[in-house]
Amino acid sequence: MIESKRIYIDASPYIYYLERNPQYCNKVKAFFMSHYDLGEEFVTSTITIEEYLIVPYWERNEKLLNDFEALIKDTETNIVDITKSIAKKAAQIRADYKKFRAMDALQLAAAVKSGCDVFLTNDKQLRQI
Repeated sequence: MIESKRIYIDASPYIYYLERNPQYCNKVKAFFMSHYDLGEEFVTSTITIEEYLIVPYWERNEKLLNDFEALIKDTETNIVDITKSIAKKAAQIRADYKKFRAMDALQLAAAVKSGCDVFLTNDKQLRQI
């Protein structure tokens, strides 16, 4: 098990858990439960909100909207706003990793600037760092 104090959660784990992805749902649930029980802090950003809410809005699925809000509240997840400092860090990341997408760089920069020591994602591009 990964030992940490601040865990940044990318959008994909929320999507897998809340949309009941057959391959990843139980793994994400176990991760959330075990780390929450250890008192570790979850962090994400407003980028995650934007990325997660696309499908529920597109499908007009109130349950997914409400479930997302409840999960954020129940896990006491800290939502980080994208600031100038985070945007500058994201630009540095994109300068170093030329093919990095802007949203991914912003997510990673938010994690770094928030002092997170773990970044939970299933995004292959993000896992290269």
